[in-house]
Amino acid sequence: MNRPIALLVLLAALAACRQPAAPAAPAQSAPHADLPFDVLITNGRVVDGTGAPWFRADVGIVGDRIAAIGQLAGREAKTRIDASNLVVAPGFIDMLGQSEFNVLVDARAASKITQGITTEITGEGSSIAPLNDALVKSAQPTYDRFKVSLDFRTLSEYFARLERDRPALNVGTFVGAGSLRAYVVGSEQRPAGASDLEAMKQLVAQAMQQGALGLSTALQYVPGRFATTDEIVELAKVARQHGGIYITHQRSESAQIIPSLDEAFSVAERAGIPTEVWHLKTAYRANWGRMGEVLEHFDAARARGLDVTANMYPYDRASNGLDACLPLWVREGGLDRMLARLRDPAMRERVKRDMDDPNAKDWENQWYGSGGGAGVMVSTVLDPALRKWEGKNLVEIGKAMGIDPRDAAMDLVIADKGETSVIISIMREDDVRLALSNPMISIGTDSGARAEDGPLSESKSHPRAWGSFPRVLGKYVRDEQLITLEEAVRRFTSRPAARVGLADRGILRAGMKADVTIFNPDTVRDLSTFVDPTHYSQGIEHVLVNGKAVVSGGKITAERPGQPIRGPGYRP
Repeated sequence: MNRPIALLVLLAALAACRQPAAPAAPAQSAPHADLPFDVLITNGRVVDGTGAPWFRADVGIVGDRIAAIGQLAGREAKTRIDASNLVVAPGFIDMLGQSEFNVLVDARAASKITQGITTEITGEGSSIAPLNDALVKSAQPTYDRFKVSLDFRTLSEYFARLERDRPALNVGTFVGAGSLRAYVVGSEQRPAGASDLEAMKQLVAQAMQQGALGLSTALQYVPGRFATTDEIVELAKVARQHGGIYITHQRSESAQIIPSLDEAFSVAERAGIPTEVWHLKTAYRANWGRMGEVLEHFDAARARGLDVTANMYPYDRASNGLDACLPLWVREGGLDRMLARLRDPAMRERVKRDMDDPNAKDWENQWYGSGGGAGVMVSTVLDPALRKWEGKNLVEIGKAMGIDPRDAAMDLVIADKGETSVIISIMREDDVRLALSNPMISIGTDSGARAEDGPLSESKSHPRAWGSFPRVLGKYVRDEQLITLEEAVRRFTSRPAARVGLADRGILRAGMKADVTIFNPDTVRDLSTFVDPTHYSQGIEHVLVNGKAVVSGGKITAERPGQPIRGPGYRP
């Protein structure tokens, strides 16, 4: 166990000795606790993030640290927050935030901080850096569309950009093996040669030294799909040498989910690296009801000593690119080659046959698995001229165009140059509930930050971008009592913090960073829906990031105190 995780586990063990609903917690203080507090939070029910029962206490903050916890109401403070009838918790940690680019567009990260999220972890298979000339050229249209300068190539330079521009929340990232493959090999479907692998290993080492949290893969998508297990293991070994973990969007979330988990567990074992599975699910109708089997597979792996866990979002629909509805061979080689194939009438007929194939073996056929075009709804486009299709499924779009829904899908991919995102109906609620009830599961939004106004309000999105954490607190904790309040907060805070090695966040303790979320347990809920997603959540009253209020009285403030989160291998 590494030192940050050991520290959090020790703190959690000590906290577990506290009796339920004690009238006050033992006083805690840190250096400078005798100074006037910058912020004093009084009268709240403290849920400290360890999973221990709540207790009554005040929380005093000096600078960006928690200075004291205890009976502090008589102390001097510049700002007071009355938390009567509210819960005071550590800031929530989004295990898959996807806002690494969005915070450059709109630093508010509005749909996230209004959920109580104070830290985002991102970098799903592809990461915002490192970049070479080819990757810069590929990314440039999106940067230009949002009038964002692309003035960095390395992860170190990206973090420097964050320190200059300062988003409202903290951002940490993995280095994506898919990006490294694109950097070195390109989008070709071929094995990495010895020199390719050595170049990718050097890029992993550089990224870890610059602050990456570990190595990630997205093995359903190009070019990550083309990586062998051996290739992943070799890259993961480098990440482990620098204290990182391995995290994966596994190769299959449907018919091949057990072999896919075995691949992830093999990486954990062969590289000797802690491993997590992103957005765990059992996808497509034929696999509904298999979550119990999946969780038992995790239990068996952990029983033999593998450090494997997972996270999820609390919805029964997924979201990704529309081009992921197309066969793997269409996407091989990059955007230009994909678009050329889609313009070829003969190839289009082959694509349509493959999209209707129930026995696809070499790719995740999400078109068929979603029930065809009726189960695939356009959520986001890049080209404003295509915005009329947002919120409509492909059957509706095909009817409006007067063409087959499969042709409509291909035409949209061409028109939007592969940038269209869709919401796909591929899960069942009882599987979602079963996964959520498991104590190893943490929470991620799997979405970039959005806003009700500004450039990130112009397109629709998945409601998970707006309401994942309040949905758990409102629907699954308060209304359905699937898990306890204290357990939900632990899954939001100390569990993800320990997983990625954040020793100074995730628990309310004197000396820890002052990331704090204060919410009303009686009113907290998500308001975003699949049809009408653009709504902030309700009941998140105050959010502090590094001691500064980014949400106050339920309203977004002008504060932008977020910091880069650098991993254990960071070398200044």
